[in-house]
Amino acid sequence: MSSLKMAGNILCSASSFIRKCIFGVLRVGPIPNHIAFIMDGNRRYAKKQKLSHDGAAGGGGRYDAGFWALMVMLLYCQELGVKYITAYAFSIDNFKRKPEEVESLMTSMLEKFHLLDILVKLLAVRVHFAGNLELLSNELRASAMELTEATAAYSKSVLTICIAYTSRDEILHAVRESCEQKRIDLEFGNDDDDEIKLMKVEKNMYMAVAPDPDIIIRTGGENRLSNFLLWQSCWSHLHSMWVLWPEIGVWNLVFAILNFQRNKTYCLDMKKKEKEL
Repeated sequence: MSSLKMAGNILCSASSFIRKCIFGVLRVGPIPNHIAFIMDGNRRYAKKQKLSHDGAAGGGGRYDAGFWALMVMLLYCQELGVKYITAYAFSIDNFKRKPEEVESLMTSMLEKFHLLDILVKLLAVRVHFAGNLELLSNELRASAMELTEATAAYSKSVLTICIAYTSRDEILHAVRESCEQKRIDLEFGNDDDDEIKLMKVEKNMYMAVAPDPDIIIRTGGENRLSNFLLWQSCWSHLHSMWVLWPEIGVWNLVFAILNFQRNKTYCLDMKKKEKEL
């Protein structure tokens, strides 16, 4: 199936009457403002479907399937009223994989950026990339920056793609930037307080564009964060599911939100107590 035909099928599927009814019931309760996805299980899906790493077998590989799964979740979240969607696409640690696998993923990612450009403009989605983009190739980094600039005026929802990202690197980056800004302020007499405030550190996070996630969903059956949003997730609802990422569907999202709604009061109480301290 061609990419454009796949895109058309996804957009058409958004009009499902049954899903609209289900989402209407969900909206009676609190809807998360920010959902983050750890997209785990792509390699197991490829092995299960006997797909090649580059998508040559059977007309589509794990990267294609994973991309369309993200687009489906983006549509569902936007329909539900979720403002911020974040996807853990590529960790800095993933650069340690076999060179041919990393190269295949980077090539596929560059192709997907062009498709993403078409889809997000149709949906009025702002795209933001979080991570150490200096680790990417010049072509991929330029494409990411172009997509960010092209969608900067959109405000219906915000899609953050974490690429060349780990939370430890994000925290280190934020601390370094905060220290450098403080040094400059002190040097030019713009500040007489040598203390670095928490607010300044948070403003220098890669993820400063979005509020802390209400839900972190991990597919693939694992129950760990894998160096993802460690700073931002202290009061997030963690939801692990056995389904592999390319197989995620509407019911998986529905159950995750229902669990969030059931636990939301506790999370709000904890956030209030933290602010009071």
